[in-house]
Amino acid sequence: MITSLIAEKLACARGDRRLFENLSFRVKAGQALAVEGANGAGKTSLLRLIAGFLSPAAGRLVVQDADGESDDAEERGKQIGWLGHQDGLKPQLTVAEQLAFWAALYRGTTNSAVLEQVGLQRQADLPCRYLSAGQKRRLALARLLVSQRPLWLLDEPFAALDTSGQALVAQLMALHCGQGGIIIAATHEPLGLGNESLKL
Repeated sequence: MITSLIAEKLACARGDRRLFENLSFRVKAGQALAVEGANGAGKTSLLRLIAGFLSPAAGRLVVQDADGESDDAEERGKQIGWLGHQDGLKPQLTVAEQLAFWAALYRGTTNSAVLEQVGLQRQADLPCRYLSAGQKRRLALARLLVSQRPLWLLDEPFAALDTSGQALVAQLMALHCGQGGIIIAATHEPLGLGNESLKL
């Protein structure tokens, strides 16, 4: 289990433009970090750096656990649950089939309780192409749950959700942190977790 994620003097460049530099922070198990900033400031790029989708222009990311520490991006990626803008759904699969696919991919477990937890039990046999934007977002949240990954990277976690969906996200984030997980979220809205904020 991850005990902390540490960023040391990170810099990120996209093309000829440097989005940020000398960025340092530490997030411990049970904590959440809200990454705030204007559009184009580099919030999503920071999440992609942490996930290992991008390489930093400078600095490093270190994961600490009971066995020591590592700055290996591939190893870090095995600890990450990702919620991005793309839903990653196969339109022909039903909701239940899609969740079963993710569970097999992550070697997690899946059952009807997960769909009930995200409010999609009635849509279990519905092909994903018929889901609304909010329902797709709820299914993406179910993917986080079955992944059983300790480090959640969330890009605008409240996007496309109604009031009840936003409350669900807040509840799942609080539960994840309460179980010792770590959350780093790029957001324009407060997470409501008594979290730290990082402004880009």
